[in-house]
Amino acid sequence: MANVAGRVHASRRSFLKGAGYLMVCFTMPVSIRRAVAAGPAMGAGSQLVPNDVVKSFIAVTADGNVVACNGHVDLGTGIRTAFTQIVADELYLPIERVSMVLGDTDRTPNQGPTIASASIQSSAVPMRRAAAQVRQVLIEQASQRLNVPVDRLTVKKGVISTGGGEPGLSYGELVKGQTFSMELSDDVPLKDPKDYEFVGKPVPRVDIPTKLTGGLIYVHDLRVPGMLHARIVRPPYPGRDGGKMVGTSFESVDKDSVAHISSLVDVVVRGDFVAVVAEREEDAIEAALALKVTWKEPPALQDLSDLAAALKDNPDTVRPLEQKGNTNAALEDESGTLRATYIWPYQMHASIGPSCGVADLKDGILTVWSGSQNPHKLHSDIAELLEIAEDKLRVVRMEASGCYGRNCADDAAGEAALLAYHLKRPVRVQLMRAEEHGWEPKGTAQMMEVAGRITGNNTLAYKFTTRYPSNGSPILPLLMLGRESNVPVVFEMGDRTAIPQYRCSDTDIEALDMPPIVRASWIRGVAALPNVFAHESFIDELAARENEDPVQFRLRFMEDPRPIALVKAVAKQAGWTSGPAHSAKQAAGDGLLRGRGFSQHRYVHGAFPGVGAAWCCWAVDVEVDPNSGYVRVTHVTIGQDCGMVVNPAGVTHQMHGNVIQAVSRSLKEEVGFDWRGVTDLEWGAYPILTFPEVPHINAILMPDNGNPPLGAGESASVPGAAAIANAIFDAAGVRLREAPFTPQRVKAALDANGGRT
Repeated sequence: MANVAGRVHASRRSFLKGAGYLMVCFTMPVSIRRAVAAGPAMGAGSQLVPNDVVKSFIAVTADGNVVACNGHVDLGTGIRTAFTQIVADELYLPIERVSMVLGDTDRTPNQGPTIASASIQSSAVPMRRAAAQVRQVLIEQASQRLNVPVDRLTVKKGVISTGGGEPGLSYGELVKGQTFSMELSDDVPLKDPKDYEFVGKPVPRVDIPTKLTGGLIYVHDLRVPGMLHARIVRPPYPGRDGGKMVGTSFESVDKDSVAHISSLVDVVVRGDFVAVVAEREEDAIEAALALKVTWKEPPALQDLSDLAAALKDNPDTVRPLEQKGNTNAALEDESGTLRATYIWPYQMHASIGPSCGVADLKDGILTVWSGSQNPHKLHSDIAELLEIAEDKLRVVRMEASGCYGRNCADDAAGEAALLAYHLKRPVRVQLMRAEEHGWEPKGTAQMMEVAGRITGNNTLAYKFTTRYPSNGSPILPLLMLGRESNVPVVFEMGDRTAIPQYRCSDTDIEALDMPPIVRASWIRGVAALPNVFAHESFIDELAARENEDPVQFRLRFMEDPRPIALVKAVAKQAGWTSGPAHSAKQAAGDGLLRGRGFSQHRYVHGAFPGVGAAWCCWAVDVEVDPNSGYVRVTHVTIGQDCGMVVNPAGVTHQMHGNVIQAVSRSLKEEVGFDWRGVTDLEWGAYPILTFPEVPHINAILMPDNGNPPLGAGESASVPGAAAIANAIFDAAGVRLREAPFTPQRVKAALDANGGRT
């Protein structure tokens, strides 16, 4: 057993007199921050360790409880529960004695944004090691106090004893009156997985009880004494954050137009940032509607009615991703080569609750409460916005009613911070629905061009080009005040999952990096869902040309045993019947066409060549009404290989949520634009899947076989659109290469096919 006690040293600060703690710290340098007096938890977790030990990764306190700190946040994905399971298991503690602190910039290290469903993938192993290290140090302390060899000691529910009925020592007794801190070690003995009590078992989410009983405070619910309410008056180019008009469009404001509103406090104008602030929220709303502001006319937005043309016209830089063999030569024979172009639309994150942020300047420290999924980046953005030192600012991450993707650009929190800092009073900014729909960074449109053929010996020649006009979308006040340039930055993000996962003799894969056309940032399945829509539709088209079963055709070109096993398992679970797609399909007695589709892929995220997350596979059943073009997804069998699954119930919930959202995005969701910007400013203009339209979902998880955990959330959505498109082809004989598969598009395809199926 490795000796880690020798690396223990005294902490820089101690708890209150008579207390104590044992703390494991990150090895990466993190500045020691100021101590801030403990206040209400406000959804951020209980205050168990002082704020100056922000380096803390995991700590045992004098009451025998454990607090673990992680820079990622729970977006409804259940990572708070999963992390709790890991720590509780390694420390032989009941789950209720473990508290997670997530995303508080004063109390957690900066581990980057919570994106790509990578929290468990990146943090599970170090979190487990840290908990094991704490346990090992405590066992060595108990060995010294009890004068008993380490190998004779056992741990049960936070008590270390000989196990022979003699009194032992609790964790609290071992640390009381003492303070220890150490850096995370690599050589700590870990608990044998066969002895896990919680990991790998379905555990109820720790956040659900307070959500059901109303005990959890969402950021929308937060109220601070003396708080003002603000509304933002936006410039007349909704959803655009690039171009010379951004930050330069304001001309004048008539403050007299709102002078009659009784509780109005101020009209704040800075650059293109215009806000009204009032004592009462209803008065702030009234003032925002009544305020007369003169803006310069914005230049016309590029025509987005033809996305293919718009994306081709957008300036780009070619970035080769993979080139092997001689793809051009392999594809010269047009008789055997298939070429196809696939289009993905602009889509919304469509958070159920519009964004909200609260800020309060007190004793020279600005505290901002936010639902951001990237609190540490928000922290630096606000410091830049206000031109203040980062140690004068704290971001407390709270739960929000919809917060992934869109809230990497938490405009409301930045706007609340700006107003609170200058008015010297707490300010709450709540966006309205039209603002949320209009200004949230959109999931970008994307175009994929594919050419390929079978080259013999079960190999393919494959050429793939993807266009992706998106970036990180800076928070709006930075742009409105000119703190950041109105010239959009180009991000290299379109390459995610661009490499086909089939055996290829010749490949030419490239990403065309381009600036955003409208405000656009990552959305679930960043670039990957559209790329896989193209990959898996195309492989299905090749199978149809060869008159082969879609599942067996895929297996011909697969090499990795893990996705092969997954494909076979999903096909078996779905009761897949082998045969070519659309083989003599006829309308049933009810007039509906029915078909099945298949799709599989692995989500790859991060800077190219990226990091592989979970493998996922969909088998889909659809009904198509040939008279209206309406498509209903009736049944989805979805399988994932996530490696080690911390909480099967949590992963299954993620799979269900991803199916619902992916079906909605595939069948319904598409943002409309006019010459000014976004036109779909309410739910009627941007419909999403309704409850009666939710399909039956059968989710299966592959056994982990000792493999490390992989990101599960986003992976589950990635194969969805292709599986649905392939099922529509099987049912109706029409191939849809542009999403969403609306009744209008399906009916047009059927009509173009002469109404024949």
